[in-house]
Amino acid sequence: MLATLIYGERDIRLEEVPDPVLSTGGDAIVRVVAACVCGSDLWPYRGVVPTTRAHRIGHEFVGIVDSVGAEVSKIKARDFVIAPFYDCDMTCVNCLNGVSTSCLHGGWWGADDRLGGFADGAQGELVRVPHADGSLVATPSLPPEHLIPGLLTLADVMGTGHHAAVSAGVTKGSTVVVVGDGAVGLCAVLAAKRLGASRIVAMSRHADRQVVAREFGATDIVEGRGPEGIAAIKQLFGGIGPDCVLECVGTKESMDQAIKSVRPGGAIGYVGVPNGGSELPIRELFNTNVGVNGGVAPVRNYIEELLPEVLDGTINPGRVFDLELPLTQVAEAYAAMDERRAIKVLLRP
Repeated sequence: MLATLIYGERDIRLEEVPDPVLSTGGDAIVRVVAACVCGSDLWPYRGVVPTTRAHRIGHEFVGIVDSVGAEVSKIKARDFVIAPFYDCDMTCVNCLNGVSTSCLHGGWWGADDRLGGFADGAQGELVRVPHADGSLVATPSLPPEHLIPGLLTLADVMGTGHHAAVSAGVTKGSTVVVVGDGAVGLCAVLAAKRLGASRIVAMSRHADRQVVAREFGATDIVEGRGPEGIAAIKQLFGGIGPDCVLECVGTKESMDQAIKSVRPGGAIGYVGVPNGGSELPIRELFNTNVGVNGGVAPVRNYIEELLPEVLDGTINPGRVFDLELPLTQVAEAYAAMDERRAIKVLLRP
């Protein structure tokens, strides 16, 4: 089978690798229908996160189950399934507490596995899922082609944007600012709208992304950054600031933007992967009664909630995919994301 491997900085290769095999009884083999490149994949691609040895990469996919282990009871061959960006059993105490990203028995696609090797990455033709009954969510039937992109967002970006909104306490009537106009930020706009926010400001300097943000429910756009952006946000909200800020980037600058924009007593929901971010200014948060909540999004816990609305067209998060390429052009997919020529790239094996 073909699969994507990362060898080092800006060194992405599609190579032949052995087909995965069932091995534990609780696993499944999924034939990938669609995968994609994530903004967090760019950290190792850019060399910010070092690659010590070549390994599989990619962590978002949907597909059709080829085979299942003897102990699998909820998932069956030929099911169309959504896989979250990590493996989890959904039976341990952390999963049941709503934090399946801290599963006591799970793992991460493409990362070190519990056997000393690397787990399968999603950017390939086949993926072995260790905990099939926990990780995978089957759709009621084979979905039509036009729903595939939206279903794929439930593997990561839609659930992650939703986690930002939930973490910040967005509810009916909330005023919201979203920092970041990547796929997660745009999905955070959609999530805030879905939860009933009355006003949503998207911070974006890119015309194409502003269009999507408006489609998803943004009522205002702010292009400024730093002090200029903070002043613009304050002006929109009577000099005080919004109830909630959703931080969807993960840099020192984006978190500073969020903290300085939110109103006293407001809340920040952060889901941007923190690479190069600073420690929180506790005294500033203390003085303003600002809360900060979030982290790596437990998207598996949200799939059942969001899935019906994707299937019936109530929400269309698949709009964040603005470039589709065959898996054979995966290196170009990374380059397009890295150079911001695409919001998010969908890959077809």
